Amino acid sequence: MNAEPQDLKDELLRTDEEFHNLAVRHHELEDRLHELTAKHYLSEPEQVEETNLKKRKLQLKDRMEDILRRHRQQS
Repeated sequence: MNAEPQDLKDELLRTDEEFHNLAVRHHELEDRLHELTAKHYLSEPEQVEETNLKKRKLQLKDRMEDILRRHRQQS
């Protein structure tokens, strides 16, 4: 059952430019969040950046889920 959603994600990564771009941006934000969380102390600007990154990452994920939902309904 888990294979089917992953197959759809893989297909969309290859065929849907918007989905692909969202996934790339989501990954970039994830990488930056990992950089920040690896630090022992975050300055105030870094704390604000971390909060903003998390919000933007969630927005991207929500949009990707919308695209997945739309494709599932079309099938």
